[in-house]
Amino acid sequence: MDLAIGSALPSAAAEQPRAAEYVRMSTEHQRYSTSNQRAAIRTYAEQRGIRVVESYCDEGKSGLRLSGRDGLERLLADVSSGRAMFELVLVYDVSRWGRFQDADESAYYEYVCKRAGIRIVYCAEQFENDGSIASTIVKSVKRAMAGEYSRELSTKVFAGHCRLVEAGFRQGGPAPYGLRRVLLDGEGRPQGTLLPGQRKSLQSDRVILVPGPEAELAVVRRIFQACGRHRHSMARICRDLQQDGIPGPRGGPWTMAAVKYVLRNPVYTGSNVYNRLSFKLKRRRIRNGPDTWIRGRYQFAPIIPPDQFERAQVVLDSRRCRLSDEELIAGLADLRRRIPRLSAQAIDRAADLPTVRVFTRRFGSLTDAYGLAGAPAESLIAQRTRRAALRQVRDGLIADLSEALAGARVSVRAQGPGRAGILIDGHLQIRLVLAVMRTDRGPGERWRFGLSPAPADLLLLVPLRGPGLSPDGLYCLPPDCLEVGEVLLRAPGRNGRALDAFYRASLADLLRDLALLPLPKDLPC
Repeated sequence: MDLAIGSALPSAAAEQPRAAEYVRMSTEHQRYSTSNQRAAIRTYAEQRGIRVVESYCDEGKSGLRLSGRDGLERLLADVSSGRAMFELVLVYDVSRWGRFQDADESAYYEYVCKRAGIRIVYCAEQFENDGSIASTIVKSVKRAMAGEYSRELSTKVFAGHCRLVEAGFRQGGPAPYGLRRVLLDGEGRPQGTLLPGQRKSLQSDRVILVPGPEAELAVVRRIFQACGRHRHSMARICRDLQQDGIPGPRGGPWTMAAVKYVLRNPVYTGSNVYNRLSFKLKRRRIRNGPDTWIRGRYQFAPIIPPDQFERAQVVLDSRRCRLSDEELIAGLADLRRRIPRLSAQAIDRAADLPTVRVFTRRFGSLTDAYGLAGAPAESLIAQRTRRAALRQVRDGLIADLSEALAGARVSVRAQGPGRAGILIDGHLQIRLVLAVMRTDRGPGERWRFGLSPAPADLLLLVPLRGPGLSPDGLYCLPPDCLEVGEVLLRAPGRNGRALDAFYRASLADLLRDLALLPLPKDLPC
């Protein structure tokens, strides 16, 4: 690996300058793994007498935009606020800083650091980032090349996806209700069923869809029959499924959105339709017309005959109507009178209301819609404050776990939607679930945990107590010990041996019992 000679940097004999390292890896080549970037950066720093005092990392993050890159956002926030305790930021090369489609955006984020007196150093580039005319020209070209690489790669990947779709293979996304994903090796031999959240590991592997349990297929046929033959509304279909206690696609109750997804999805006729929606280069989501769709056929017999599917589409199209803003707010206000607290889940479950997406698209946000429906501003502020406090508790638990395992040289990082999962040493998945103590449902301490199906090796249930939401111990147990849905926990010692056996008073007690490493007694929970 060629490293540029940083002649403009202070010599090792002088006082060691302090630096932060920034590393990013998307899903590209092993050359860009975070460990390889760190090794190159540390070598660069040692050769020039630089002391790395802070590290910012974005793993599995695209460089097309700033949103979602927590490491870079935190770096820019520390720099802008004056909290940064370093004078340099070491980055492997220009593409690791970002592959922004507008080269000026990349330059702006670098200027934010430069304005605060902090210099960006590209360790593996063949130019010195010293502000000279030559470096400015080369850097501009590199930024444009980084963006162009993403555009060319997007075109190639899309073409490859289209060929696979035409051949009957599944491209991205979970399996629709009633179907399952099966992994095939490069020779077309089945390797097993992929669970929710699992992905193929080899580039030569392929994924196909196959019919799932007969009970779910019967529900799919029932939905199409109710709509196409009996002309039932989606609200009635949803209500009937809820009354019969039939679990929905994710184990929870059926919603109108879930019913509509089944009725509008041509996959049940065996059709493999791709490119109905586009989100290329993470710019703008586009709904494409039928003339641009890529069509193929799956390798299973149709679950719903094509003529029955078309009858359902005719019924749905004949009932399509646009509710006015006043009608939407009136329906939301009526829902508020029927339930204790408005939420996105409650809106989706309401059979007489459209989905949350309609409210956010029409009014800008759910909070604005709540306000128009008469929800007190104080309650909305309290909800936002509570969510922020829960995020702070969650991040604190992850930080404590990372600190506790630092001596064992085990990596810990948050992952998944809402950062509700923890990945330890790259393979052990722990799902973190928080619950606030309920005080409105009679005497006694109790916590209600909502569990949805998600892949995990361990569940970490953390009950929170008091206004400060302080952790009151924790439960670490295998996921198959609890059923999907709502789980009620009482104070330790009142849940029975099956659950209380997994209770520990603190994170230190848990790690000590697991014999992971010796821990100090004063480690916070």
